[in-house]
Formats: sequence, structure tokens, C-alpha cells
Amino acid sequence: MAFDGLFIHSLLTDLTPTLLEGRLSKIYQPFSNDLVLVFRKNRKNYSLLISVNAQYPRIYLTNQSISNPDKAPTFVMVLRKYLEGSVLQSIDQIGLDRIINFHFSNRNELGDQVQLVLSVELMGRHSNVILYDQQDNHIIDLIKRINPDENRARMLLPKAKYELPPLNPGINAFKLTKDVFDTLVKETPDVSELVKKFSGLDRDDRLELMGYLEDDLSFESLQAFFGQFSRPKGVTLLTPNNKRKIFTYLPYHLDLQKESVDPDINHALDEFYEYQANRDWVKQKSAAIEKVVKNEQKKLSKKLIKLKNQLDQAENSEGYRIRGEILNANLYSVKSGMKEVKLPNYYDNNNLITIKLDQALSPTRNAQKYFNKYKKLRNSIKHVNEQIQITKVNLDYFDSIQTAIDNADPEDIDQIKDELASQGYIHKQTNNRRNKKITEKVINKFRLTSGKIVLVGKNNYQNDWLTFKKANKNDYWFHVKNIPGSHVILTSDDPTDQDIVEAAEIAAYFSKAKMSAHVQVDYVIDKRVKKPNGAKPGFVIYTGQNSIEVTPNKENVLAKKIN
Repeated sequence: MAFDGLFIHSLLTDLTPTLLEGRLSKIYQPFSNDLVLVFRKNRKNYSLLISVNAQYPRIYLTNQSISNPDKAPTFVMVLRKYLEGSVLQSIDQIGLDRIINFHFSNRNELGDQVQLVLSVELMGRHSNVILYDQQDNHIIDLIKRINPDENRARMLLPKAKYELPPLNPGINAFKLTKDVFDTLVKETPDVSELVKKFSGLDRDDRLELMGYLEDDLSFESLQAFFGQFSRPKGVTLLTPNNKRKIFTYLPYHLDLQKESVDPDINHALDEFYEYQANRDWVKQKSAAIEKVVKNEQKKLSKKLIKLKNQLDQAENSEGYRIRGEILNANLYSVKSGMKEVKLPNYYDNNNLITIKLDQALSPTRNAQKYFNKYKKLRNSIKHVNEQIQITKVNLDYFDSIQTAIDNADPEDIDQIKDELASQGYIHKQTNNRRNKKITEKVINKFRLTSGKIVLVGKNNYQNDWLTFKKANKNDYWFHVKNIPGSHVILTSDDPTDQDIVEAAEIAAYFSKAKMSAHVQVDYVIDKRVKKPNGAKPGFVIYTGQNSIEVTPNKENVLAKKIN
């Protein structure tokens, strides 16, 4: 079930009494499509997340700690100017459409009372947040400014007059009387056609309402279905393909399996969208550095191919030496000015070999040229092997950065940026943001079946801190074998076999091999892990390790996570 009109209606029955008459104390825009409004009421703060993400637009109260960006976007500066400190007078929904209006009362610079509306339109790729003056309906600003040629239905720019988007007409079931319903049934006895006349329903709601009315085509049955939306709860269900869906009621006529029921709809939404929101926020925040990583990986991969070709050529350079020797042995048969010569190859039963010649050089100089090329190629083998090793190390390093991005929470991206800046791959930040000190709070924590704690680094800085500063020397250290991944510490010097399996599964999940069925994981006591001088962040060597093969399972791993 998406954020359709009925879902919003249901959510507002919980949201409205919580926020009404609250004072808007803080506003920030952590990411381009997301707003957080902090309301203060009865000595408590309530953080309202509004997202106009095209794939999953949504709104709910959140308990997530979302960091405020160092530089505020233009839209949030406008909101702060007009709304910060204002009182929320009312919240209303336009019919059963996906539009929510927040009505605020505030005073302008002259001290006059002004009425402002923050309109949240949750309409897929057309989702938007629009601030306008209720008195003259002129738009003050909006989170997505739309050029006229992109939307001909209405003007979505500052100073334009606010107009509602084109809406689909339909019947509001909450205002329907029994007499009108009976008339509708007579006019449209086909239940599948009847349910299409009601507004605010997505496909799942229509199918569920059809089930109610096919069981009992009565006004009471209709009321029973719509009455559920006045008592919202968070019901998470699974489709036959294990896709998760969230409802504000428990459907009985859909092919869905119940996963959980939460009496707090906002808490349920917060948990339901946490993973998707995190990945989206990480994607937005890491876009610039991911571009750097992919460019470096592409360059290094091309360089590695070139070096391997050079090595192959150097290791197969005997042909140059043979040609030089044959020329020297047959100088009398070679005349100046020749382009090539065919001579017996005494390394190949005197079969003829064709030797290319430089017309400008004498026979002796041609022979010397082949010897010089042979010597140069042979001497290059050591250097090329060294360059191949350096290139592989650098490629592994950027693989580790990409793995860190894949495992990161939004707040971890700044550390990855700092790391790339310290290595000279991106420019250092010019703002005054202080580097946050790494503490156990930012490390992923897991509790094993035995109760033992496992700590997981999410980037190379955290990996180094965890391995060399946090871990005790007799704790067990885990890492996937020869693949980029997190450093994982099992905080025990006497783990059971089951502890080792579970910790290895966590290490496998937080690695580049997380989607593989058979992952080899090394483990060793922490004191055997060393960092070579001058090594890049996250790079270590170790001895005396044991190995175990595991299959990482997302559900099993994340179920052990400690929030």
C-alpha cells in the first residue's frame, strides 16, 4: 500500500492531535528531497519528516537522528524566515487526495499577523512542498521549482499564484450517506465498477474493498472497511515474492502474509522506511565521491591491463635476442638498405626466420638494436611487476571505499570524504566543519546468540580505529579473505564455535561478497594484526589465521543489530 489518500487520512488522525498548536522551532533540509520540521509542544519535540522522493514520497514523525547540513539550501532559508517560531493552527487534507496543508500563524517584519500554508503534495514524481500566502495565494517558494515547459497544467515558481494540481473526481466515502450508497448500488451493481467510483484508494485498497462488498454488499460493510482508517496502526505484510508492504489496517482479502503489527503508525513507518531512506540519503550525499571512486577504478583497471600486456611482452622477449644472434652470425648475408632478410634459425632446426631490418642502419647496428630491445624488456620485468602490485593495491583500496559507501549511514560519508581528501584524491573541505572523533557510538554493534558483542567498522578510518585502538589484544578479529570488507571485532578471548560462525557471517555481509553463497572469512586474535608503515587507511597484514566458509544472510545478520 502506498501513501494514497486513505493512508494519509488515516495517518492524519494520529498526526493532527500530536502536532496541533505546536510551535515550529527548527527547520532543516538534510537532503535535496527531504525536510525535517521540529515542533515543540508540551515540553516535547516532535520531528516531522517530509520526503518528496519520486519513488517513495512520505510523511511521518521520525525518531531518526538526521544530521543538519553545514550549508542550508535556499528553500530552507526561506522557510526559516517565514515559518520558524510560528504556531501550527490546523492540518487538512484536500478531500481524499494526496495533498496535506499545514496552516501556520506568524508575524511578519512589521508585526502584522500573517497566515501561511505549507502544502505537501505526495504525488510520485510530481511530489512537492510549496509555501504560499493564504491571503493572496501567491507562492513564496517551493522545494522543486518547475519550469513552465515541464508542467503546463500550472505554474510552479515563486510569485506565481498557487493552484491545485489536476485531481481525479471521486466519492468521499467518509461523507457518504446510506441513501446515496443504495442509489449507487442500483446504478452500478457490478462491485468492481462500484469501487472505482470512490476516491483515495490505491490498487490494494480497491481489491480489499471489493472483498468486503462481495462478502456483503451493504452500507454497513462499506462503513466497516472505511472505519478502520480512523484507528490507524502499522501493519507490515509480505507479498508472495517477499516484498514488504505497510498498511494502516489488517487486510483479509489480499494474498499477503502478516509480518508485524505496531500500534504506533509513525514508529512503524520510521522502521519500514529506515533502510530505503538511508540508502537514498547515502546515494545523494556520496554522489560526488562515488564519481571519483568509479573514475579511479576505471583508470586503474585500464592501467592494469596495459601493464599486464607489457609484462607479457617482456617475458616473451627471447625472440629479440634470437634475432640479434642470428643477424650477428650471418652478417655476410645481410646487405645495407635491406627491409628484411630470411636466415636459417639454428634454434629451430634451421627453418627460415624472417627478420625485419631498419634500412638506415648497418647489419651490425640492426643486430645491436634487437639486443638493446631484448635487454630493455628484460630489465623492465621487475619494474612492471612492481607497478602491477601498486596498481592492484590501489584498485583494492578503491574497492574498499566503494564497499564502505555501500555499508555507510549518511553521517559516515563525511569520514569517507575526509579520507579521500587526506589521500589527495579530492580537494579538502574549505568549511569550518570539525572532523568528528570516532567513538563506539558510530560503530555498528551486534549481539550474538550467546550475548557476546560484535563491533563492525563502516569505513577505513573506523576499521583502523576499531582494530588498533578499540579492540583488546586478545579479542578476535574477522575479515573476508582477499576481498574488501569491514574489520569485525568479536569482543571475547574465548569464543564458541557458534560465536565464530555468527561473527564470520557478519563479516561476510559487510563486505564486497555480501551477495555470494560461499564466502571465505579469516579470523585471528587482534594482536596478530599489523599495519605496515605508510599503508593506506584500512590496509593490514596478519599471520596465524584460521578460515571458515559461511553464507551471509541479511535477515539473520540485521536481526542481531543493536540500535
